[in-house]
Amino acid sequence: MSVVPRPYADVSAVHRSADGAYEAVVDADWSVGTKPNGGYLLTMLGRAAVASAGHAHVVTTSAHYLHSPDAGPVEIETAVLRKGRSADHVRATMLQDGRACVEAVFMIGTLEAGTAPRWDAGVPARPSASRADGIRVPGQSPTGLRVPVMDQVDLRLEPATASFALGRPSGSGELRGWLAFLDGADFDPLSLLYAVDAFPPATMEIKPTGWVPTLEMTVYVRALPEPGPLTILHRAQLVEADRVDETTTVWDSADRLVAQATQLAGVRLG
Repeated sequence: MSVVPRPYADVSAVHRSADGAYEAVVDADWSVGTKPNGGYLLTMLGRAAVASAGHAHVVTTSAHYLHSPDAGPVEIETAVLRKGRSADHVRATMLQDGRACVEAVFMIGTLEAGTAPRWDAGVPARPSASRADGIRVPGQSPTGLRVPVMDQVDLRLEPATASFALGRPSGSGELRGWLAFLDGADFDPLSLLYAVDAFPPATMEIKPTGWVPTLEMTVYVRALPEPGPLTILHRAQLVEADRVDETTTVWDSADRLVAQATQLAGVRLG
């Protein structure tokens, strides 16, 4: 049976409740196995943080993943830590059945359109392959894990970094590719919080594994994205003591770097 994608703005929506908190529903289709994608959950927290602040856009966030919620209703509590002329700082906590699941601190500011970098020599090279040649990631991993979220987006990998799909990972620990919403919706600062966590684990190009749970993630939203698919570079840096740190760099359709992230995740390569 084919899956009908739902708009990301709908599946990540939050609503103010009578007690001043926010209510949301975790959609089962935005999961890896039965575990909701961490960037998807972060978008919900970001929506509540922006709604609690006096500015328009998430600029930075640092999130700790304490307990994976199940699909279904969650509550988000927010606290404004500081209000400023150019930015506010907001803490947001996602709870399910009274148990804290994700906690994040956001800096909320206003991103201006049309800005340009003054220096970018420290930025990694943007992948230059053609999206038309990309391999669409299916809703099941090479290890047999069901990945429903891949039926909700158009995520393509550059063939040179998809050797794991053939059972022959290259050992590079690097994935390159493209991301778009199947309904054609454009990305904004909130959906970029999902984009930085959208790719399969970069460790798949080292050795295929099951779920690689995010423990902590820091995200910088650097610019307002232009309409169109994103180009993404996703790298593992060090695997040690059943943990891996990964970096993600995201460019928009105008080749502008729009988001960066670093995360620490649990992994068992065997």
